[in-house]
Amino acid sequence: MKKKIFKGVGRRKQSIAQVALTKGTGKITVNGVDVREFFPYETNVLDLKQPLVLTQTAESVNLDIKVSGGGFNGQAGAARLGIARALLEYDSVNEDSEESFRKLLKKAGFLTRDDRKKERKKPGLKKARKAPQFSKR
Repeated sequence: MKKKIFKGVGRRKQSIAQVALTKGTGKITVNGVDVREFFPYETNVLDLKQPLVLTQTAESVNLDIKVSGGGFNGQAGAARLGIARALLEYDSVNEDSEESFRKLLKKAGFLTRDDRKKERKKPGLKKARKAPQFSKR
């Protein structure tokens, strides 16, 4: 019998993450590589796992994540949103109950997309807001 796959897409800055969630043993792969090998910092891995820890599903589901674009922090944030959305689909049976994943994830802020992006550079400035040093004479 074929395993049921629950999908979620997450975006952050320039990064896009496609998450496929299946029942399993807690294995997480990112672009075909183990999550700890892919992300260079432990904080990225912890950030990515927050929805799983909150819903207590870290040891009962496997995740296959495909990320593209942006840097490591943006990719971890995109994956976190994708995981949260996949968990909603996984828990769609219990939506009305008091302990539904939706209520937990919503309260923690994991279902909100962080839409902040890099501000564009303005003419006459060094970066978006940094101006050259002012000289009176």
